[in-house]
Amino acid sequence: MNNVTVLVVDDEARMRKLIKDFLVQKEFNVIEAEDGEKAIKVFEENEKDIGLILLDVMMPKLDGWSVLRQIRQTSNVPIIMLTARGEEQDELFGFELGVDEYISKPFSPKILVARVEAILKRTRENENDVKDYGGIVIDSDGRTVTVDGKNVEMSLREYELLKYLVDNEGIALSRDKILNNVWNYDYYGDSRTIDSHIKKIRHKLGKKGKYIETMRGVGYKFEVKNNIK
Repeated sequence: MNNVTVLVVDDEARMRKLIKDFLVQKEFNVIEAEDGEKAIKVFEENEKDIGLILLDVMMPKLDGWSVLRQIRQTSNVPIIMLTARGEEQDELFGFELGVDEYISKPFSPKILVARVEAILKRTRENENDVKDYGGIVIDSDGRTVTVDGKNVEMSLREYELLKYLVDNEGIALSRDKILNNVWNYDYYGDSRTIDSHIKKIRHKLGKKGKYIETMRGVGYKFEVKNNIK
């Protein structure tokens, strides 16, 4: 993970120092911002270098949700939200906006760093593979998705979920199996977060969103249908 730059956004100086100390031990580069407005400014100035963002929700001037919305307009950089609120609806809201990971305070700094490393590892895994699924083209090397030649912007989690579905084309996948394979850790929240992601992916795929079937009582299945125009 050498030379990967992480933007740490939190209004508490002590929290930023704690996170920075643990990241630096793992040889990450760290940039800090103490509020939402500064976060946007720092991100715009260093967008090409930033590999991941740790973003607090409750901040002065501009909260984390507002920062997230602005960044997602131009970038799919992995974002982990940090919040003192562990409400289920907050998590679902965050995933709707394109959050890749969600960690509630208080948390173990070592676990946080492990999550950072896991997300970056998945982001940087190169499969040198381009496949066409009925007009949905997935470039695993560049982690891009196009539909009928048009680029489709997806968050890391949306991309990984779609990739998992297409890799298991024709197979009915339960929500539990999807959580275990896409989220990559024991998830104790409501499985509706999957439904939320599926809804957003379908919307982004347009008419080809119908390739993702809802299997009543089970979960979801991806299957190319030649009669969809």
